[in-house]
Amino acid sequence: MSRNRKILVTFALVLSNMMAGLDATIINTALPAIISDLHGIQYMGWIVAIFLLGMAVSTPLWSKFGEKKGNKVAYITATIVFMIGALFQGLAPNIIWFITARSVMGIGAGGMNTIPFIIYSQIFKNIKRRSQVIGIASAGFSGTSIVGPLIGGWIVDTFSWHWVFYINLPLALLSITIVAIFFKIKEQLNQAKVDYHGAILMVLGLTSFLIGIQLLGVSSIYTVLAFIVIGALLIFWMSRVENKVEDPIVPNRLFKNEKLVIDLILFALLWGSFVAFNIYIPMWAQGIMGLSALIGGMTQIPGAIANFIGSELEPLIQRKMSRYAIIAIGTASFFISFAGLYWASQTASYTFLLIMGVFEGFGVGICFNALLIAVQFDVESRDVPISTSFAYLVRILSQTFMSSIYGVILNLALIKGVRESNGHITMAMMNKLSNAAVAKELPKAYVPEMKNIFFHGIHNIMLTALILIILVIIILGYLFRREAVRKSQIKVN
Repeated sequence: MSRNRKILVTFALVLSNMMAGLDATIINTALPAIISDLHGIQYMGWIVAIFLLGMAVSTPLWSKFGEKKGNKVAYITATIVFMIGALFQGLAPNIIWFITARSVMGIGAGGMNTIPFIIYSQIFKNIKRRSQVIGIASAGFSGTSIVGPLIGGWIVDTFSWHWVFYINLPLALLSITIVAIFFKIKEQLNQAKVDYHGAILMVLGLTSFLIGIQLLGVSSIYTVLAFIVIGALLIFWMSRVENKVEDPIVPNRLFKNEKLVIDLILFALLWGSFVAFNIYIPMWAQGIMGLSALIGGMTQIPGAIANFIGSELEPLIQRKMSRYAIIAIGTASFFISFAGLYWASQTASYTFLLIMGVFEGFGVGICFNALLIAVQFDVESRDVPISTSFAYLVRILSQTFMSSIYGVILNLALIKGVRESNGHITMAMMNKLSNAAVAKELPKAYVPEMKNIFFHGIHNIMLTALILIILVIIILGYLFRREAVRKSQIKVN
C-alpha cells in the first residue's frame, strides 16, 4: 500500500476508535432521558452490561472471521452491525427493543474496536511506526471521551436522545467507504474448517460467566456462583475441544507462551484498577463535594489529555528502554494516582482529583501502547489476530469483574453506614446524595454523616485498586530480578 492509502485507511480506522470513545461517554449523558422516555429504570444496569457482553463474546469470533474472510471484510461487516444496532436504538419504542439493539451494537463494537489493531499489524511492519499509529488511535478514543458528555448534553437538549445514536451512522458510513475503496492488501486467508463447537461453548461460557459477574451484589451468592461455575465448566470443555480441532477459536498454545500470559495478566490488573477511577472519581466529586454531574464528569478530562501524551511518548522511548521498564513507568504513574486517592482525606480538593487524573491517564497511555505491541510481538505471526482480540477480551472481563466488585464494596459500606445511623439515614437518602439536583432536599443535619459513609466506600474501592497496582509492581520486580540474574549468568559464561 502507498503512503497516502495507509494514511486514509488509518484515518478511517481511527474513526472507529472515536465512535467507541464517543459512545462510552455520550450514553451516560443520555441515560436519564432514555430511562425516563422508555420507562426502564429497573433495566438500567443491563444497558451497560449487555453492551459489554456483546463485545466480550464476539471479540475472538471477529478475529477468526477476519482470518477466514479477510480483515477488510470483517471490519466492514462489524461496522455495519454496529450501525444497525445504533439505528435501532434510536428507533426503539420500548426498553426491551432498546436493550436488544444495544446488544447488537455491542457485537459490532467487538469487531470494530479490535480488527483495526490487527490491520495496523498488517500495514505497519515497523514496530515504532505501528506504536505511533496505536497512540493516535488511543488519542482518538480519549479525545472523543472528553467531548462526549458535552456533545451528548447538547444533542439531548437541542434535539432528543435518539440523535445520540444517529450521530454514529454518517461516521461509520464514511469509515466503511474509505476502507472499502483504499484498503488494498493481499491477505492470506485461513481455509481450515470452522470450529463451530468451540465457538458455541465459548459464547455460552462467557455469557454465563459475565451474567454471574453482573449479578454480584444483586442476587444471592449461590446464584452468582452457579453462573460463574457453569461458565468456567463450559470454558474448560471448550479448551478440551480446542485440543482436537484443526483450527481452534482460541488455540491452547497461547497459554503455553509465558511472555503472552504475563502480558495478559498485566493488562487485567492495570485495567481492573483503571475502571475504579473512571467510575468513582466523578461520584466522589458529586457525592462528597456536592458538585454537578457536568463538573463531576470533567474530572476525566485531565486523564484523557495525559492519556494522549503518554500514548505519543511511548513510541519515542521504545527503542531506548525495555518493554517492562516502559510499563514500570506507567505503573509508577498509576501507583501515584491510587496511592494519593487512598491516602486523601474527605476534604481533598477538586484540583487534587484533577491532578490524580493526570497521573492515572498518563499511566493508561504508556501501558496500553507497550502492552498491545507486546501482545502482538510475543506470538507467531499466525497468532497476531487472536492474541490482539484476546487481549481486548481480557480487558473487558477485567473491567466487568472489577466494576462488580467495586459495586459490592460500595454497597457494603453504604449498608453498614445506614445500619449504624440508628434509623436517621436510609438507602434512599444515600441514593440522592450523588445527584446535586436532589441532594438539596436531604436534611442538612445528616448530610455530613452521609458524606462520611459515602467516602468510606470510595476509600475502600481506592484501596482495592491500589492492591492491584501493587501486584503489578511485584510481578515487574520479579521480571527485573530474573532478567538481572540472566545477564549476570551470561557475563560469567
